[in-house]
Amino acid sequence: MIRPTGARCPEPVPDAGRPGGEPSLGPCPPSGEAREPERLARAALTRLTEPGDAVIGRWLSKAGAPTLIEAIRARTVPGYLDLDATRLDGYRSRLPGLDPEADLERVHGLGGRFIIPGDMEWPSQLDDLGDSRPIGLWTRGTGSLRLFALRSVAVVGARACTAYGAHVAGELAAQLAERGWVVVSGAAYGIDAAAHRGALAVGGITIGVLACGVDEAYPSGNSELISRIAVQGLLLSELAPGEHPNRFRFVLRNRVIAALTRGTVVVEAALRSGALSTARRARDLNRHTMGVAGPVTSELSAGVHALIRSGDATLVTDAAEVGELIGAIGDDLAPRRSGPILPRDHLEPTVARVLEAVPATAEGAPVESLARAAGLSADEVLQRLYELGSLGFVERFGAHWRLVRGARSRSR
Repeated sequence: MIRPTGARCPEPVPDAGRPGGEPSLGPCPPSGEAREPERLARAALTRLTEPGDAVIGRWLSKAGAPTLIEAIRARTVPGYLDLDATRLDGYRSRLPGLDPEADLERVHGLGGRFIIPGDMEWPSQLDDLGDSRPIGLWTRGTGSLRLFALRSVAVVGARACTAYGAHVAGELAAQLAERGWVVVSGAAYGIDAAAHRGALAVGGITIGVLACGVDEAYPSGNSELISRIAVQGLLLSELAPGEHPNRFRFVLRNRVIAALTRGTVVVEAALRSGALSTARRARDLNRHTMGVAGPVTSELSAGVHALIRSGDATLVTDAAEVGELIGAIGDDLAPRRSGPILPRDHLEPTVARVLEAVPATAEGAPVESLARAAGLSADEVLQRLYELGSLGFVERFGAHWRLVRGARSRSR
């Protein structure tokens, strides 16, 4: 059951919820924050309900979390919530086992905290999720989630990725981190792991959004990576400590990734892929959705290609192009791409025509022959040949003109 707020501290503690931080006697804070009833109740709700529960979210928009829990206990649920009896009984059956104080202490012991709407650290962009926004977020790490999220981008993709996909994801994440972007992903195998590692490798910040409690390392093969993220970046989850993932929680986790960031890049994804659900969520939330093209023969790129072809995603190839889409207007422009500039590109059109007429043979050709090939008079061709000779493109060989050795490759 939900325990009382606990023993009181012998001295007044600052109440972060009061204007000016006025001191008041209250429960001893486990992590520098007051155990106010709203935080305790929301911590309990993260174990009582599943992430993205719109009914609970709609209720919370009209009443506080403590009121909600008491209403569930007393079965005094407003009719407008459309909460059926079976679902209500399910909530009530979980109430006796809730111990939010123990959960808060457990996360505090890991160097974490529980963030709720209204906190200074709460990222306001999550409010775009409406009634399905998180009840609160359990986190591990010392960085500010709100500040990290201000300049963040999601990099997601297939778990069973190809070597090409892993390479691209790692390089892209490293480039983004070097440009000051926080890389967000789901800490899963494949593209997620490659993206996290790429950001960590260059000393960047990365956020892992988990489909389990922040005290759980899932998948177990990524336990070392997840531990590194908690130290160098930030781990966060909607689920209470000790909770394990399931298929639905992975899908629901994706909406947080999409809402938290300024844009989502899909590196590899099959036609049926969870990464595509993140991209569609990002699109629906008016975030930028981007995709990296892959081999047309690869099934793991088919989903990305379909996303781009439908107009739901913009093709990107590197961090500069990602930054141009999601960065500040005029400040994160990608460089213009062009092929190499050759010496002949600077020639006037007539001079270039004469150079084009000179054959790639050792004996060359006479002026009259070159004039016919260029469609110019012999006098004009002769003038242009001497200009080209001064520039090192051609040389006179008796009565003939020929290309200087190496000039053919420089002129094409």
